Amino acid sequence: MTMKTVHVAVYDTLADWEVGAATAHIANGAWHREPGTFEVKTVGLTTDPVTTIGRMRITPDLAIADLDPAGSAMLILPGADLWDGDDLKVFAHKAKQFVDAGVPVAGICGATFGLAKEGLLDDRAHTSNVAEYLAYSGYAGAQHYVDAPAVTDRDVITADSMSPFEFAREIFARLDLYEPHVLEAWYALFAHRDPAGYAVLAEYETAQ
Repeated sequence: MTMKTVHVAVYDTLADWEVGAATAHIANGAWHREPGTFEVKTVGLTTDPVTTIGRMRITPDLAIADLDPAGSAMLILPGADLWDGDDLKVFAHKAKQFVDAGVPVAGICGATFGLAKEGLLDDRAHTSNVAEYLAYSGYAGAQHYVDAPAVTDRDVITADSMSPFEFAREIFARLDLYEPHVLEAWYALFAHRDPAGYAVLAEYETAQ
């Protein structure tokens, strides 16, 4: 069984809440279609520790210069205050390398601004916090903006900052992490507090 690695970009002012649902459930294989096949690794500008907006300290597993799309199942880009400038443009450049190589990228909140500046949203359906925010990037894809919590178009996933569970659902679907009915149950439980979702997950875990 081949281990698949999902890489999560980490940097100062990272918005903690935006990716926690996705990373926790990628790493925890309880309901996975193929348990034990996914791991999560963090990627920084360097391997020096970073501080999230919630004051959590994270030491990256590797530096962005050492990340090869061929060794990754997906690159996840959280939002951060730094996306509006040029501090994180190296992550947007890496995202383009991933997409060019056919490896999916998922960006939420400010990361969608970086993807837009890199031209990755010019011809794809996408979303963000608001359409006007992306307009400041100068990108050419405004006509493809969708007013939705999260959107997947080919190898690019985008989401607004208020929708961590919708973002996670799109990521799980793109990774083919769960059986369809398990994914539906996961979303019902965690996004809508529907106890029927728990019953499905418990039954599936018992059957594994």
